[in-house]
Amino acid sequence: MTARYQNYVSGEWTESETNETFETTDPAAPAEVIAEYQRSSADDANAAVEAAAAAQDEWAETPAPERGAILRKAASILADRKDELTELLTQEEGKTHAEAGGEVQRAIDIFYYYAEKTRDLGGSVKSASGPRTNLYTVNEPVGVTALITPWNYPIAIPAWKLAPALATGNAVVLNPASVAPGVAIELFDALDEAGLPDGAANVVTGPGSTVGDAIITHEAVDAVSFTGSGQVGHMVYDKATDDGKRVQTELGGKNPTVVSDSADVEEAAEIVASGAFGVTGQACTACSRAIVHTDVYDEFVDAVVAEAESIEIGPGDEYDMGPQVTESELEGTLEYIEIAEEEGATLATGGGQPEGERFGDGYYVEPTVFTDVDNDFRLAQEEVFGPVLAVIEVENYEDGLETANDVDFGLSASIVTDDHTEAERFVREVEAGVAKVNAKTTGLELHVPFGGFKQSSSETWREQGDAGIDFYTIEKTVYDGF
Repeated sequence: MTARYQNYVSGEWTESETNETFETTDPAAPAEVIAEYQRSSADDANAAVEAAAAAQDEWAETPAPERGAILRKAASILADRKDELTELLTQEEGKTHAEAGGEVQRAIDIFYYYAEKTRDLGGSVKSASGPRTNLYTVNEPVGVTALITPWNYPIAIPAWKLAPALATGNAVVLNPASVAPGVAIELFDALDEAGLPDGAANVVTGPGSTVGDAIITHEAVDAVSFTGSGQVGHMVYDKATDDGKRVQTELGGKNPTVVSDSADVEEAAEIVASGAFGVTGQACTACSRAIVHTDVYDEFVDAVVAEAESIEIGPGDEYDMGPQVTESELEGTLEYIEIAEEEGATLATGGGQPEGERFGDGYYVEPTVFTDVDNDFRLAQEEVFGPVLAVIEVENYEDGLETANDVDFGLSASIVTDDHTEAERFVREVEAGVAKVNAKTTGLELHVPFGGFKQSSSETWREQGDAGIDFYTIEKTVYDGF
């Protein structure tokens, strides 16, 4: 039976005033409808913002530990529902069960983390220059916050925006991506059951061009947090800043792993393949460029091709790598594969759609490796967002670092090396918001800042950890002469 979801506004599950809906389907079996959602209008979005504005003062005045208790209870509810949430995520987005289960657990952990952080909220005390003066700061909520999230981490990214926003006393409105919004809406069901006050958190489904635009331009919204494509993100940033709103955007990546001549080649191939082909390459932190020292280049190519060819493709409940999320995403990946061949890159493995009964009409593409890639090829410069790896040969560390930095993006980067000096230099010199040594470019801890450089981010505010709290609060300095 097809699930049917409504918007959640002012503590009530509501229908859109348009009386229109849209459906999501299983990317492994596109004829199978998974759920039905509200195709909301700008009026629906405005109603959600107004509900948040009406709830803002009461929620901000709620003692932080009480807010934390609600987040803690919501986390417990989500934990009890982990299996069903994992299944829903796999059905709508196409991730394997292992990947989907890990993502759901990440959302649970985020809610628990920020529930505990509420005990530390407040400010700081400083020494005043004169007598009989207390000098201190207090942190206050920014206010009504608009959250716009993508489809590729459909529960983790909403969670890492929602939890710190609510923990710090902000009322929120979320517009999740329409491709796979189910698990995001389940967060609001858990918050509702946990006793969240009416209007403190609201979710409205529908096109970002309609719902998202209405939310970010509403005069009652004080801050905007966006994760998604660069093209849309720049428009969001411009509109929000034109209105004087606080804004953060996290956008794309073209993430390198540099493989040194001192690296264990088999280990390097495993690290690169995991970063390139995990979650079907549909991660902003996915490794899309392996930049390999000439002395180990041929050996690395053989090893990474073997890794790619060992991956079993199929429905996420049984296999190592699932489908791409939509037909358009699949077509985009296949187009980049064609472009790479036209540019002169050598197809080492993959490059097509797998054939066989288990694939049906699913949006599958083989893990693909290209060699003989120049860094000025489009394959080396543009985000593919699919399981496609470009292998680039370099002569030395300096050439490798220059190649790693020679893109418009700067989100995540790693190096595989046994040379400690190289590792230390790389961490200092690579132009990326996340730098890793002997590790894949994907995979993030929830209690440290996350964000990119250059076109990967607005470079205004970071997310997660204490940085998440910083974005959703504003500091007031108090001079107390009593």
